[in-house]
Order: sequence, then structure tokens, then C-alpha cells
Amino acid sequence: MNDSYNLQYPIGKFAVEGPVHEEQRTAWIGEIERLPEELSAAVAGLSEEQLETPYRDGGWTIRQVVHHLADSHMNSYMRFKLAATEELPTIKPYYEDRWAELADGAHAPIELSLQLLKSLHTRWVYFIKSLRPEQFDRAFVHPEHGRAMTLNDALGMYAWHGRHHVAHIAGLRERKGWQREA
Repeated sequence: MNDSYNLQYPIGKFAVEGPVHEEQRTAWIGEIERLPEELSAAVAGLSEEQLETPYRDGGWTIRQVVHHLADSHMNSYMRFKLAATEELPTIKPYYEDRWAELADGAHAPIELSLQLLKSLHTRWVYFIKSLRPEQFDRAFVHPEHGRAMTLNDALGMYAWHGRHHVAHIAGLRERKGWQREA
């Protein structure tokens, strides 16, 4: 594995192997629940200059990563609700790279998205925990992938997604020697 792959996918690519059981679902829900706190800890004490540092060559800045998580997870929350209330809905994709370049993604204070993620994840987890086990077999279609994605798979993917981006920030801090606040 080359270094650019490790910087782009510090925890590896997302994959689900075999059926998802209740224990795995519970673990993923816990990861989604903890993300706002873990992300806040990952960016704690960073200066404005540090927030403008890309996590890898050709990658987003830390600021953009924080705002991307809010954008992405808002979309995911809506996708979960669509799948829970409609029969195999086709979701609307979005250009995350273009969103990251908009003023709120490229320049806004990260506190806006940190606060948003805290509220969003509290509500999302409340909703997820209300689902019956069989409801996690409900699905939506992502037109770019051309296949159904179950809520089980989406749950795992978004748990991974949060860890993935926190690892980008943690890896950059480590490479740059930027200490976390105690």
C-alpha cells in the first residue's frame, strides 16, 4: 500500500462482510453517537492557519472536512428517513466536492458544523434506535451506484465515514506534531 492511499484511506475503505447482526448495529450506532465529541476533540485547539491545512496533497482542508461531515450526515439522515417511509426511494446525490468549495464549506467557522453535528447526531441516533431490526433491511437506491443500499449497510458506511475523517485530522496532527489539548 502506498503512502497516498494511507493518507486518503487511513482506516481502509468501507466494506461490510456478511449479514449485519444486532451487536454490529449497536456498535455502529455508538460510533455515530460519539462522532460529534470525537470530531470536536480532534480539532480542539487548532489555529485558523492549521484549519486551512489540507489533510493530504490534493485533499480538503481540515475546515472543509468538518463542514463536509455536516453536509454528508445531513444528507444521510434524510436518506434514512426516506428509506423508512417510502418503498425503495431513489435518493438525490450531490456534488460533495462542489459543496466543499462553497463559502460555508470553505470559510465558515467550524463551530457552526460542530454544533450542527451534535444536534443532528442526537436526533439521528434517536431515530435509528427507534427502528425495529427488520426495518434495517429497508433500502434506498443511489443512482450513481445503481443498486439498493440497506439501512444496515448505510449505518455501517456512515459509522465508517465519521471514523475515516477523524482519522484524516488525527493523522495530519500527528504528522505535523500538532499536540492535542490535555
